[in-house]
Amino acid sequence: MLHNIPPLLSPDLLHILRAMGHGDEIVIADANFPATALGARCHRLDGVSATDVLEAVLCVMPVDSYVPNPALVMENVDDPDAVPPIVATFQNIINTSADNPAVLGKLERFAFYDRAKTAFAIVQTGETRLYGNIILKKGVIGA
Repeated sequence: MLHNIPPLLSPDLLHILRAMGHGDEIVIADANFPATALGARCHRLDGVSATDVLEAVLCVMPVDSYVPNPALVMENVDDPDAVPPIVATFQNIINTSADNPAVLGKLERFAFYDRAKTAFAIVQTGETRLYGNIILKKGVIGA
């Protein structure tokens, strides 16, 4: 057991987060996301919401402060300007929990999939809310 580590961060997921370097990206994906088909490293957290995983990851991982959009979500296919409720929740979590709060960037669906293919890892959650997908770019911890 460890102190101050959210219990849903499994040993395997902690290993992934620790192995990532500055600029590497991790995808937190919903239950509908084609994670296994897109990512070389796919870690499953069935039964856990994407918002809970985002909060847990932000407890231990810095967000990149050297890029304009260190957190990206998928655009709504039918209305790119719409903000799905889960995306609003993601923004609130970033605002309150990230060491580097930032406005969420957006990617078109297939551009999001292409970006996910290059991610260090994909964490597939049990999230059932539509558009429950977010990409985070890892930052650094200063001296």
